[in-house]
Amino acid sequence: DEYAKGLLHLYGAYRRYDRVIMLEDAHANPGELTRALLSASRTHTVDVLLLAHGHDCEIVGYKGKVRVRRDTFDFLRARRAADPTALDLRMVYGLNCYGLSLAATWLDLGACVANGAPGVNWFPEPSLSVFLRTWLSGRPYSEAVIASNTTANRWWRRILGSPEHPWIDSSRQIVYGVGDVTIDSV
Repeated sequence: DEYAKGLLHLYGAYRRYDRVIMLEDAHANPGELTRALLSASRTHTVDVLLLAHGHDCEIVGYKGKVRVRRDTFDFLRARRAADPTALDLRMVYGLNCYGLSLAATWLDLGACVANGAPGVNWFPEPSLSVFLRTWLSGRPYSEAVIASNTTANRWWRRILGSPEHPWIDSSRQIVYGVGDVTIDSV
């Protein structure tokens, strides 16, 4: 948590965003995520940065015991169906394992773009640093995700001593979307 907070400060997130809401530890739960997304969407376009664990179609929160599952996403989907302005999502950047399994869900909830790994994501760094630096400098989302994944693959191929290691394929970041966005897009 502290490392990610440091990166947000280093790369200027607090200068680029009106509000930064962090759900840490016990606050990383379905109820607080739902409240944060709905509350922030009333006045802001929301970008989501997922620095959590994951399983197939789930975000795994505090101590691996709290899970954001289908019921939470179904509730948010129903709220958006009843009121299309209830959620104002622009992008979701996830480093969570199996994040790709939630990409279509984030698009259903109104995000323009989302990414994810098809399996276990072994490379949270340097992925996070490169993504934040690129995104917060105003580059397109897809470019930021691709740059972060390319850099991570280059580093980890050297560390692992193999261009074909299974961790590389499992951690591959795939971008889904209805169009590319930048931090300045509305």
